[in-house]
Amino acid sequence: MSTKIAIVGTGYVGLVSGACFAEMGLDVVCVDVDKQKIENLRKGINPIYEPGLDELLAKVIEAGRLSFAESLGEVIDEVEIIFSAVGTPPGDDGSADLRHVLEVAREVGRKMNSYKLVVTKSTVPVGTASRVRNAIQEELDKRGVNIPFDVASNPEFLKEGDAVKDFLNPDRVVIGVDSERAKELLTWLYRPLMLNNFRVIFMDILSAEMTKYAANAMLATRISFMNDIANLCELVGADVNMVRKGIGSDTRIGNKFLYPGAGYGGSCFPKDVKALIHTADEAGYELRVLKAVEEVNAAQKKLLYNKLSAYYGGDLKGRKIAMWGMAFKPETDDVREATSLVLAELITAAGATMSVYDPVAGERFAEYTTVAPGLLTYVEDKYEALEDADALIMVTEWKEFRIPSWSVVKRMMKKPVVFDGRNIYDRGELESQGIEYFNIGGK
Repeated sequence: MSTKIAIVGTGYVGLVSGACFAEMGLDVVCVDVDKQKIENLRKGINPIYEPGLDELLAKVIEAGRLSFAESLGEVIDEVEIIFSAVGTPPGDDGSADLRHVLEVAREVGRKMNSYKLVVTKSTVPVGTASRVRNAIQEELDKRGVNIPFDVASNPEFLKEGDAVKDFLNPDRVVIGVDSERAKELLTWLYRPLMLNNFRVIFMDILSAEMTKYAANAMLATRISFMNDIANLCELVGADVNMVRKGIGSDTRIGNKFLYPGAGYGGSCFPKDVKALIHTADEAGYELRVLKAVEEVNAAQKKLLYNKLSAYYGGDLKGRKIAMWGMAFKPETDDVREATSLVLAELITAAGATMSVYDPVAGERFAEYTTVAPGLLTYVEDKYEALEDADALIMVTEWKEFRIPSWSVVKRMMKKPVVFDGRNIYDRGELESQGIEYFNIGGK
């Protein structure tokens, strides 16, 4: 059994997985067709922001347990297990784009000369494993060779901002297999992570593929449910934070993912909800709950704008709005599907300019936003963003935003009014400082 594994794709999932497997003592080679990215990684330049990952990469690269290659063909004869961790971006119809996944499978079929276990770690629709198997077999048939192989599904459940910890100390690992050989190999691979409590759940491949989507869809549903309840609380005079505590103390419900806010974003929840809806549509079934989850979230991303616009009587022309936070969540520079993108478009389209600050996500935001550069000013300090601002909208609850100096906030702003998109501030504290305060679902 080879102690070297290959991981194809050096994005968020592939790079974190590679570094963590190497930390456990395996020899890992991460493969990516992006030559510049591979050159940078060989120099220790990390392309993503994730707490703890820089230090871990430096450690395992220096130890010689993590290396990089530009093609799978360079290393395929050295490995028995190949993880596919390439991107599956959403198509126009919401379906997951499997081009890269299937290309990896075809490359395996073209280059393999001995048994391989191909493990899909990318988030893929139910039934993808069969397409991967067929793609590999088609290439083997073209070559006229008969080489055994297995496919498996090992979806990731990493949380951005906690990914290294999640990988090294998972609450569970889900693996879909259809052969005893694949099960034995993956048991061998994951046992060192769980010496005291082997938390691997083996199941059939279709169920493993579905589990990933179902998990993210459930979490997205809880968020949209609480946002819906928050909006109703505001209308009837209840306090959603009290409601959250009341229902979260019920052990059947629990307190995770019950925090109302300005909508969910990121690379997982929006994409996976859309893909699961598409899968159901193809199967002739309508996922009515998830369609409502999407609708609620789309509306929630506009909520801070609606509050801001209403405060100023629908006239934002010539005003300057400060925004704290651009990443879709703290401890990441990921702005994909972020609420900040929606707010920036709406606010500037209404005639306002913006001064924006985020500890790490400014460059990524500039890449993704469609707002004309002249309407956005990127600053390097949270207080600098407030200079002569007519309002502050807090979008991402980074730690440095949690206890600001309200006297400085009030002094810097033209109009001291705060719109809190994550409910992290205390109304009484702000109002005692002479600052008007609006949150999500509060009295």
